[in-house]
Amino acid sequence: MIAALSLLGSALGAAAPAAASQAVDKAGAVSSAGVDFSQVLADASADAVNALKTGEATSIAGLQGKASVQQVVESVMSAQQSLNTAVAIRDKIVAAYQALSQMAI
Repeated sequence: MIAALSLLGSALGAAAPAAASQAVDKAGAVSSAGVDFSQVLADASADAVNALKTGEATSIAGLQGKASVQQVVESVMSAQQSLNTAVAIRDKIVAAYQALSQMAI
């Protein structure tokens, strides 16, 4: 599956070289480095894992009386949104892989 993602990333990079030549970082600054598809997926998954860990930690702190109900709800809702996003991305990747695997050679 990783090999298919790498092929998909290189195909996307070849299809849009002008768009891939400028990347926007989190601060909004434009850099001249190319966007690596696998790095984008790795960053997205790391962000999702961190949001889930934060949600769990805040929930435990809420049970211990160290966090307010509002903090717990905000943290859990953020974790749920991250999980939903990760599942949607996974579903799109699987659908794209299946479409590619069914193409005639």
